[in-house]
Amino acid sequence: MAKNPAALTHPCPIRGVLDRLGDQWSLLVLLELGEGTMRFNELGREVGDISKQMLSRTLKRLEQDGFVQRTLYAEVPPRVEYCLTELGRSFLVPMNALIDWASENRPLIDEARRQADPQP
Repeated sequence: MAKNPAALTHPCPIRGVLDRLGDQWSLLVLLELGEGTMRFNELGREVGDISKQMLSRTLKRLEQDGFVQRTLYAEVPPRVEYCLTELGRSFLVPMNALIDWASENRPLIDEARRQADPQP
């Protein structure tokens, strides 16, 4: 089957975004930063059971994608703060809609899962 040449030059616009934001930690980090500017350790405490390595990796990716701004202050000891960019703040609207939808539909999803895989 031949591939569509247009698909090769214009990949699906949502695939890369969902791939990045659909990981285990990105939405939680964005949700916490939606409350305001935070330092690394504060953010780690608020997110919960995320390792420092994974938090660092997640923040770096969100910064690369333009959702998060990292500010380094030349102090002793150095201070680093993270906040949402305009793009990151604009994403809070659809993200909160998704959270609301998931909260409303969680009982239906749980019931569907129980019916699909009944426990003995």
